[in-house]
Amino acid sequence: MRILRALQIDPRGGFAAMAAVLGLSEATVGRRYRRMVRQGVVRVTGVVDPGALGQSHWMVRLRCRPGGGTALAEALADREDVSWVVLGAAGSEVTCAVRSRSQEQRDDLLGRKLPRAASVIDLQASLVLRKFLGGRGSYWAALSGVLTAAEESALGSSENPFTEGPMTTREPVRLDPQDEKLLAALATDGRAGLVALGAAADLTAGRAGRRLQALLASGLVYLHVEVAPAALGYRVQANLWLRVRPSEVKAVGTALARMPEVGFSGALTGRDNVHATVHCRDLDELFDFTSDRVGVLPGVEGMEVSPVFRQVKQAGTRVSGDHLATPPPSPRRRQ
Repeated sequence: MRILRALQIDPRGGFAAMAAVLGLSEATVGRRYRRMVRQGVVRVTGVVDPGALGQSHWMVRLRCRPGGGTALAEALADREDVSWVVLGAAGSEVTCAVRSRSQEQRDDLLGRKLPRAASVIDLQASLVLRKFLGGRGSYWAALSGVLTAAEESALGSSENPFTEGPMTTREPVRLDPQDEKLLAALATDGRAGLVALGAAADLTAGRAGRRLQALLASGLVYLHVEVAPAALGYRVQANLWLRVRPSEVKAVGTALARMPEVGFSGALTGRDNVHATVHCRDLDELFDFTSDRVGVLPGVEGMEVSPVFRQVKQAGTRVSGDHLATPPPSPRRRQ
């Protein structure tokens, strides 16, 4: 868990720097990281934020005919513009996060393909107005506290991850073909070395490094450390759909983001105006969490708890059982 937390702080940090802080050898850190990747415990990827391209984020709930949810969920998970897919209601409900990079791509999925799908009975699409946790490199609070303040400082942690910001930029970033190649390589492996990134994007290592820093600074791409919740003992997952008084939405969303059980917290359009994904160790913990900690938050007027039947995709990574699927071949990782 200490290595996972170190990765959250600096996803591209070298093994030698991590080892010096954690009191381990460089070889040990590298060996344990590679083992966790093989076992589907962790994956580091570069994620494109469509907001930097002037596009919006959507959360979609689909009620399906009996037996139709699984095939639809698998088809959605195959799409690059769908980053997160879960099956609920014993497989008759699909919930997904849509992160289209163009208006045409979004309209094709939400306006044409999904409404015409034979298995879909009902579709609810909500615009994500604000993220309190999830994306932009923010990290799951379940790993907070495994390192000392001094260790975190030595690794570079200095900013509060629970900061709000606009979902879209007024001046969209423009990409060239080399940027697209660089982003594709990062999507495969966020820790790929600069030589490998340069080769993938037809750039020198130096130019690849400078362009990577520019893309990170612009907010177009962020480095995400995806952790399989089951690896930390969180085996029960649920979606929370909350109806919150408008004046309390920010307070509730921020409070949720600080809870270790919460992996995502955001404000939505529609009646259920706050959504959160939560991970608990068992059903008893889920009941206590929703009743004693979420239900008592000021402003919460109603809540639907929808247990996840099966996770199909999370943060752009396919899921196999309780673990992240084996990543495809990638450029050489940083050592």
